[in-house]
Amino acid sequence: MNPYYFGVLLVALSATGFGIMPIFAKFAYQGGADVTTLLCLRFALAGLLFFIYLKSKRANLHVSRKHLLALFLLGGVGYTLQSISYFTAVKFIPASLVALLLYTFPIFVTILAFLLDREKLTKKVIGAIFLSILGLMLVMGTNFGELNMIGILYACAAAVVYAGYVFFSNRVLQQVQPMVASLYISAFAALTLVMMGMSTDSLQLGFEWKAWAALIGIVLISTMMSMLTLFQGMKLVGSTRASVISMIEPLLTIGFSAMLFGERLTMIQGLGVAAVLAGAMIVVGLQGQKSQESVGG
Repeated sequence: MNPYYFGVLLVALSATGFGIMPIFAKFAYQGGADVTTLLCLRFALAGLLFFIYLKSKRANLHVSRKHLLALFLLGGVGYTLQSISYFTAVKFIPASLVALLLYTFPIFVTILAFLLDREKLTKKVIGAIFLSILGLMLVMGTNFGELNMIGILYACAAAVVYAGYVFFSNRVLQQVQPMVASLYISAFAALTLVMMGMSTDSLQLGFEWKAWAALIGIVLISTMMSMLTLFQGMKLVGSTRASVISMIEPLLTIGFSAMLFGERLTMIQGLGVAAVLAGAMIVVGLQGQKSQESVGG
């Protein structure tokens, strides 16, 4: 197979794994799992598997103290907060809506770049942001069952925190191998969640087999497989194209939610979904053009 198309396939496979993660979470909650325990086990098992994989490749796991601190902040603070917000949102609102709200994060990354790096907001970027906002208004302004505002706020918080995570992790990953960074991020996230669980006495392992099966799916498919295929796919197609291809993730979540949970979108909500994704894709595409111009210059 042509390397480029193989890369596209890998990124699409990664998006599929990430896209079904809220579906697994729904089944885990039905089996009696809680957010803290589910995430703690997810990151602990993922970290262990990352460690085994890297050791089998004889990778160098050493990082400097400066990078270790940065990875702690990314994993123990940033990714932990994002994951708690995301998985909590799934408890209150449809998984499809959670995935859609999360994928507004490229807009927040652009805003962070404007505020912290003083990057200019062009008319196209501003237009794309308003397009996504209009799309969200169409999705949430029509009947989607009884939308729970707590779930909406958690999903929006997940998008904002994830934007910060992406913005700052891009700088760290320029100096630390992505897989090694994933190991440390998973380990620090697991450590933080263990401490949270012990302090609140919320770590409970007595849930049903359905929850354990969903957890295994989250670890093996939505974490390990998705990360490995994403990293390999990015090497073949580039980060910008990979970001655009990954936009199929919320569409897959919407599709699986419709099949498994009967979640349905109206025609107006479908237009809203298209507007949100179009706005995000425009932002990603413009960022890609800008990075290529800077390299060429």
